[in-house]
Amino acid sequence: MKKLIAYLFGFAVVMIALPPADLFAGQRRRVVVRRPVVVRHPVAHTTLVVNPGHPIRRALPGTVVVRPAHTTVVVGAPLVFLPALMWTARTASLPSGDRLVWQDSEEIRRDEGWVDTNFGIDSSGNALFLDINGKAKLNFAEVTFANGNVQVVDFNERTRGSGIYNLLDFADGRRVMTVRILVRSESDDTKLAVYLSR
Repeated sequence: MKKLIAYLFGFAVVMIALPPADLFAGQRRRVVVRRPVVVRHPVAHTTLVVNPGHPIRRALPGTVVVRPAHTTVVVGAPLVFLPALMWTARTASLPSGDRLVWQDSEEIRRDEGWVDTNFGIDSSGNALFLDINGKAKLNFAEVTFANGNVQVVDFNERTRGSGIYNLLDFADGRRVMTVRILVRSESDDTKLAVYLSR
């Protein structure tokens, strides 16, 4: 009996010592939101390489960040550069999904400077589209066909904002092997996407 009385007395003391629950009801709970840590790895700059016969004669960037193609494509014919085409920035709508035969994209950061990005396509179509999400300064594009012809599209270092643009039309339908674009992000991050349609 003495143990029971001691137990009840101890329980009563603890209950008196604890503040009432409604005392904390008006207090706000502090919520800590943790954002994911974005790790930015240092980028390696290397000398820009253009093949002999490249039609652009102005001074090009000395160093670039080279992004290899997600898919490696081998061109079996010797490369022959066609005269450069001056690009006219025409906005466009993407064709319907059943007409798109290939697409790929690349994320480019402002702190990378000039990026030499490559897309391995190896598909036939009749038009290429460029989709910019952000703001990008464009230098040139090289479109390499299966017969080894390389069509250089000169963007003349113009800056373009978000939108879908015609990159190159070839109504005769050709097999596109690769597309190379020299670009620099003018916004924190820019997503560059290339589409091939038939």
